[in-house]
Amino acid sequence: MPWFLLALAIVAEVIGTVALKFSLGFTVFMPSLIVAAGYGVSIWFLALALKVINLGTAYAIWAGAGTALVALTGVILFKEPMTILKAACVGFIILGVFGLHFADAKTG
Repeated sequence: MPWFLLALAIVAEVIGTVALKFSLGFTVFMPSLIVAAGYGVSIWFLALALKVINLGTAYAIWAGAGTALVALTGVILFKEPMTILKAACVGFIILGVFGLHFADAKTG
């Protein structure tokens, strides 16, 4: 269950970050509201996950997976360029997230 809560925290953070782009510097009300709600929900689920998951592992996975998903969302939704270097870096982030998950599973 804590890993599911962490996944929900990541999804909520990605939604908040994408809404940040649509908020146009907090000048558009609805996306601005989604930013606040997304980040609030994200922190709440992260806090619940931290009851069980180690702090360093949970935060690194939350930040890393969120970063990778936002980068991929930018490519898909906003037609941002995907270079070989960018793809490799996102791949390394994803490998790091899986590595941290399995390292934490082995130790506790």
